[in-house]
Amino acid sequence: MLNKYKILLIIPLLAILGAMAYCGNQVYTLSNQQKQIKEDFATINSITFGLLSVNQWKDKVAVIINKQIQGFNFTPSQQKDLQKEVEQIMNGLITKAIAIINRPQKTLMGKLKKAAVKIFVNEKELRAQVPGFAREIIKQVNKPSSKRRLKRVVNSKVKQLEQTTFDSSITAERMVRVKMFSKYHVKDDDSFDKKTTAMLTDINHQTGIYAYAMLGGALLFLIIWLFLKKQVALHKTLFVLSIFAAILLLVVGVSTTMINVEARIQTLDFSLLGQNMVFKNQILFFQSKGILEVVMVLLKTTHLESIAVGALIFCFSILFPVSKLSSALIYSLGHKKWMRGSFIHYFAFDSGKWSMADVMVVAIMMTYLAFNGILDSQLAELNIKNSYLSTVTTNNTSLQPGFVIFLSFVIYSLIMSEILKRVVLPAEEKGKHDEEQSEI
Repeated sequence: MLNKYKILLIIPLLAILGAMAYCGNQVYTLSNQQKQIKEDFATINSITFGLLSVNQWKDKVAVIINKQIQGFNFTPSQQKDLQKEVEQIMNGLITKAIAIINRPQKTLMGKLKKAAVKIFVNEKELRAQVPGFAREIIKQVNKPSSKRRLKRVVNSKVKQLEQTTFDSSITAERMVRVKMFSKYHVKDDDSFDKKTTAMLTDINHQTGIYAYAMLGGALLFLIIWLFLKKQVALHKTLFVLSIFAAILLLVVGVSTTMINVEARIQTLDFSLLGQNMVFKNQILFFQSKGILEVVMVLLKTTHLESIAVGALIFCFSILFPVSKLSSALIYSLGHKKWMRGSFIHYFAFDSGKWSMADVMVVAIMMTYLAFNGILDSQLAELNIKNSYLSTVTTNNTSLQPGFVIFLSFVIYSLIMSEILKRVVLPAEEKGKHDEEQSEI
């Protein structure tokens, strides 16, 4: 009869564990996908490849110049002013020419040329024709054909400037863009931004569903404990499977992303040659890390201090919790000799003060708040709005599902420790007492 109850208990609990494992795997997979997409987005929209890129400035300036040439027209007042300028220049040329002609000539040929000019050239008539010439010049400048020639000249000058201006990042930037556009099957920056934003929105939604489903499984274990707290015969089976649920929470919590730190200039808009020049989504800084990633990064460095910190984080936030869970599992399943062993007993009951998982949660939360405050204050200084320049900055620092799952593990493991002390251990002590009484 007892075995029947155990089977009826084990089957649904195994189903819950299977569902938690599946949800945890989905959270891990989706978290990695999200991290990769965000890193690609940060690469394409990096300030290095945007606001600080010669290539980007060249393209945007070329568009503005083309617009300026295409829309080039003189207003009536500008035409009057220009006509005066042209008339002054032409009258100045006539004055200079007449002065040259009136110079004393020493040679016979010079004297003949001077006499011929005076006979055939009338200065007053020539000056009278100046306004007509000036109007014709303005008319020719306003012709579409003249604008096209001007556009070709300007474009050639821009290309010459491009050839003489060297930026080592241009080739790298183009290669990165070609690679990313091919990866996401897009053609330009706008379509890349739209597609990646849509993908991230979908991934965030799915990750949230799987993460909370996983936490729901852990909550079901605790609810079952409430219903079966008086069923001493089933405690060992329930406790063992509960420990496996805690292990799942720990593995997913330390392996997935916990915090994203991102600072960006959402828009930078200013006027150049009467046209708006706009830069969007300029990523100033982006990092995405989980506990295990931080440990690996620290251990791979050549600095002794970093290696020491990485080793401490690994020991107190990963190794100790694993040892504690393993000891609790062995204690609940093991031989009496094992259960009474000092090592297993210590990790099962007394290692809580050395396990820093709860401290790590607090540290991550404080890091999040600190980054948020620092970035908010620094980015606020970059928010500018006047008639010449407008900038809008955003702080997209956020806690990720890995933090929520790791926090849930900390709370869940504390509850399981209390269950071990108050339910499993008293039942074991009662069993030993009954055994001693029977021997007497």
